[in-house]
Amino acid sequence: MFTGIVETIGTVTSLVALDETATGGGGTSLTISNAACILDDCHLGDSIAVNGSSTSKNPYLPRLFATGTCLTVTEFDKDSFKVGVAPETLRRTNLGDLKVGMGVNLERAVAGHVRFGGHFVQVRCALPRYSRELRSRRSPWINVESLELIYGGGCYVLTITQGHVDTTAEIVSKTPDGNALTCRFHPRDPAVLTYIVEKGYITLDGASLTITAVNDEEQWFEVMLVAYTQEKIVIPGKAIGDSVNVEVDMAGKYIEKQVKAHLEKGLETGGLLEKMIQEAVEKALRK
Repeated sequence: MFTGIVETIGTVTSLVALDETATGGGGTSLTISNAACILDDCHLGDSIAVNGSSTSKNPYLPRLFATGTCLTVTEFDKDSFKVGVAPETLRRTNLGDLKVGMGVNLERAVAGHVRFGGHFVQVRCALPRYSRELRSRRSPWINVESLELIYGGGCYVLTITQGHVDTTAEIVSKTPDGNALTCRFHPRDPAVLTYIVEKGYITLDGASLTITAVNDEEQWFEVMLVAYTQEKIVIPGKAIGDSVNVEVDMAGKYIEKQVKAHLEKGLETGGLLEKMIQEAVEKALRK
């Protein structure tokens, strides 16, 4: 689980399509350097997010977040680490487009005792073991009682960035606005615009950003990068036509699915919708 607040920018050292070494596993591997500041507590099998897709090996192990995609560490030293990249990850994300020397956003997985400074994107950090840890730590930044009040007892749900990429988006414009930078994106899959709303939040290449404008008809959305953010993430350095990984709010997907299911059941004979219509008609006739 991640917040989308980038800790540092790493550098792509290699991207091997067929890595037959012991740590490559006979598949695609990616090695990132200039990452010493986030590797002090790294272990083999930890998950690192690289451009937005998650392939976590062990949900209880610490994770890293590299430009939005969560991947499993197979090798590391003091300054660099290697991760395996699954075929599904290559299909969903822009990892296959990375080149040696390119920068990537890096973030370690959030711990239960730190501030959630980004935004909440994806649902469920509801492991009983993790919940007990939150309760026992009584973190000054995480109000366990409030979580229980909102979401119900026994299962505390922290909706945060998980590193599961939904699609990619193309940068179609970058417009300076004072010392800020407005970036417009066209998603490869326009269906994700259903879950993108003005003043809502989105994860782009692993960075937590606020949406400033959306146009469903023309199929684009915009974010504004303040000066500080421009210095901390890789998007400002990308060119028009480059792609970013996109992760949208999973809660919206759950709500949509539940509403559709209820509506479909309501259309059945004796269903909820039929009963509501009958009651409305009877009420009108009584008048």
